[in-house]
Amino acid sequence: MSPNFDCMDLEALTSNAKQIQDDVLKQILTLNANTEYLQRYLHGSSDKELFKKNVPVITYEDVRPYIERVANGEPSNIISGNSITGFFLSSGTSGGKHKTFPMNSIFFENLLLYKALSSPFVSKYMDGAKKEKEMMFGFTRPLSKTPSGLPVSGGVSSFLQSDYFKNQPSELYSSPIDVTLCPDNRQSMYCHLLCGLVQRNEITSMSAYFVSILVRAINFLETHWRELCSNIRYGHVSEWITDQKCRNSVTIILGGPNPELANFIEYECNQKSWED
Repeated sequence: MSPNFDCMDLEALTSNAKQIQDDVLKQILTLNANTEYLQRYLHGSSDKELFKKNVPVITYEDVRPYIERVANGEPSNIISGNSITGFFLSSGTSGGKHKTFPMNSIFFENLLLYKALSSPFVSKYMDGAKKEKEMMFGFTRPLSKTPSGLPVSGGVSSFLQSDYFKNQPSELYSSPIDVTLCPDNRQSMYCHLLCGLVQRNEITSMSAYFVSILVRAINFLETHWRELCSNIRYGHVSEWITDQKCRNSVTIILGGPNPELANFIEYECNQKSWED
């Protein structure tokens, strides 16, 4: 469950940023000073000035051998004071290829903290967001394994397949968890749109982890709105949605025939221009 914050909490956290940054650095150094990587620079010390003086600025390639050693079965304390429970892959958009990063529960806890901290500001400036139902275009890919058996996936997929995401209240999102976890991203996209259209009066925001996904969703709607309208009109999910868990959960959301809503969507999507 995400912690609850209000706007004053974020004001307090940002009013003394330097002290908070120093505290965070102290926590990191205290936890990791005795790792193999930092031991040669800090000799077990967590002193900030010693860190600034001795630890060099590096690139990913400097730490990649340590990451690979853990992936191949060596202990986490080569590079982390906490146990490494898996790895996530970067998107590859900056360097042209994926990078592999170690992770543990702190990664997921920080994602939830970010959402909890941003939520009061979204609610302040967006009407209805306090009763938020979010149309989130979330997609997952199958997990792979390192030689030592630790899971590897994209950062987003890792979070969406974790208990941290699964244990959030289901009413926060327009799509059931089975739609997000569907391994076929085309089926998942279709069902995200179908669930969102059926619950259009309850949704206060749309989101995706990459803006390109929102563009793809709009393009998908442009090419599939007639079929979506048919599903809504007759209360049946298209036969090509073959993932059974996804199909069953969306059928519940669909709730039977709704010709009035289908007519409304058909009218809107039949306009000559989709601008605005």
